[in-house]
Amino acid sequence: MSSAEVGRSGRTPEPHEVEVESMRKSNRAAAGAAAWQAVQHNARPGAPGLGERAAALPRMLMSRLRGRYDGLSVSRLLMFVLGLVYVASPIDLVPELFVPVLGLADDVGVAVWLATSLMGESERYLEWERRDEYVQGHVVG
Repeated sequence: MSSAEVGRSGRTPEPHEVEVESMRKSNRAAAGAAAWQAVQHNARPGAPGLGERAAALPRMLMSRLRGRYDGLSVSRLLMFVLGLVYVASPIDLVPELFVPVLGLADDVGVAVWLATSLMGESERYLEWERRDEYVQGHVVG
């Protein structure tokens, strides 16, 4: 038995526990890979890059919370937060142990939806900034 097979409690895990943990790790990796593919697919010539979109997310959130940007509805913002919590949470609504295929697919689906939706929202926000000639900065006075 390898040290990787010994559980946190110091006991040898049951075979199904090892399988579930392995599935959980592959689930997270698959979700990350699917989200990365969505990001790469969305990178069109002339479109904002990933770095520009990622940098726009905090500005978009602050503009929305301050009431300056109304392109992002409160319900959509809450969906983003719930999606992020769901993907990051170790608790699954569809556990891999009982329904292996659906248990893996739910996190991947949410991660892909979250990545593509945030990409789209950040692009719309960047267009709004350019159209309204919004200038980022601080007032000096």
